[in-house]
Amino acid sequence: MSIQASVGLSEGEDAHAVGANAAQDAIDRLGAEPSAVIVFSSVAYEQEKMLAGVRSVTKNAVLVGCSTAGEITTDGPAKRHSVAVMAFKTEGISFYAGVGENIAGGAREAGRKAAAAVKTQAPDGKLNAFMMLPDVLTGNGADIVRGVLDSLGAHFPVVGGAAGDDFEFKKTYQYLNDKVFSGAVVGLGMQGQFKFGIGVKHGWIPVGAPKKVTKAAGSVLHELDGAPAIRIYEDYFGAERAAELKTEALARLAITYPLGMQVAGSDELLIRDPITVDEKGSITCAAEIPEGAEIRLMVGSREEAVKVAKEAAENAVRELDGAAPKAVIIFNCIARNKLFGEHSGEEIEAIQEAVGRETPLIGFYTYGEQAPLGGEVRNINKCNPAFHNETVVICALGE
Repeated sequence: MSIQASVGLSEGEDAHAVGANAAQDAIDRLGAEPSAVIVFSSVAYEQEKMLAGVRSVTKNAVLVGCSTAGEITTDGPAKRHSVAVMAFKTEGISFYAGVGENIAGGAREAGRKAAAAVKTQAPDGKLNAFMMLPDVLTGNGADIVRGVLDSLGAHFPVVGGAAGDDFEFKKTYQYLNDKVFSGAVVGLGMQGQFKFGIGVKHGWIPVGAPKKVTKAAGSVLHELDGAPAIRIYEDYFGAERAAELKTEALARLAITYPLGMQVAGSDELLIRDPITVDEKGSITCAAEIPEGAEIRLMVGSREEAVKVAKEAAENAVRELDGAAPKAVIIFNCIARNKLFGEHSGEEIEAIQEAVGRETPLIGFYTYGEQAPLGGEVRNINKCNPAFHNETVVICALGE
């Protein structure tokens, strides 16, 4: 059993050429024909042409990927629109991929279909790990995770990130082999004898008094302590500034001032991203916050974010039981990129201190992350995958 991985990156104007060059770069570094590839791309490129370019080089390798809010490679965060490709050549490890469409028509069912499509391809239906790349602009991200677990089992190790669109919050794309989807979830299953570790941390700091969710429906937060949900922002920013949130995208401000709630199995509050607010002051989030939950307003600190990113990476490596990482995949919320600004490379450098600076690394800035609470994968009965926001999730693969 062995794992070889390499990463390619390309930028430019011609979508087909950029896709082909990124894939060729990865394959040249790999020195072999790949068995599987992961593709992360800016929406600045015509998606079908970009994918055709990648596919012209990777041939029949199993391919999954998605559009992003920024690409990450071993060289750090991309400084401009680009396409990133990770190529794998493995022995004793098999890859299977599938898709669940129409998240808008049923998020949980889409997740179930994606996982089922992957599972049915594997001999005896057995998988060791599952990576998901969903669209959360068209449906409840937490429900997509639930659907995946409906197929794979409540405590199955699931990791992934929600597709982005360069911070536009309009339309994202998912890739499976030769085809581009939107409003779907793509899954990649791995089967064989290999090691993997997952690190999950966010480092956001709670401010102000906790508030109780007194009225909510799915991902819509109506009332906190009996008052309109928007009051939590009015109390912090003032009514005048909070009123502006009704005329501009709440997501753009709240991305650095999210909400956090206590959940069992995590030493940090689970983050929820507010997306929009209506005239009544109800807030729609990226995933649900149930009635009865206590929530806090959260703020970000660059220093704390760097610290916990390194801790998450150390946790992922520790779970490899002494094996060196052969490949690392990062799912990192766009909020963290906005928090760091031009210093975003500091977080990736901190991660590389833990996983090794030469270890092939790929990732992207997401609209949500999927991982077990606390990164738990050793004790399978305590492995509880969840939908996260504004969190860094690190997946390390080893032999």
